[in-house]
Amino acid sequence: MDSLATLQTMGLSLPSPAYLIGSLLFGLVGYAAWRRGRAMGRAPLTWTGVALMVYPYAVDDTLLLWLVGAALSAFLALRWK
Repeated sequence: MDSLATLQTMGLSLPSPAYLIGSLLFGLVGYAAWRRGRAMGRAPLTWTGVALMVYPYAVDDTLLLWLVGAALSAFLALRWK
């Protein structure tokens, strides 16, 4: 039995490599922001880091993943002093 074909008939599919790379990249950036925000006591960095780590679980479209990740990362870049 082909398990991949079975999953596809159930409506499930594997994520693209671009999705996996984006999810890993934004998760790492989010972890760094969360650690720095906690160490410095800055809530915007902390919560933006949490958002970067968690949102890939809620988004299944690759383009949306990269757009939201880029926007949150740009916010971090502006606040990262």
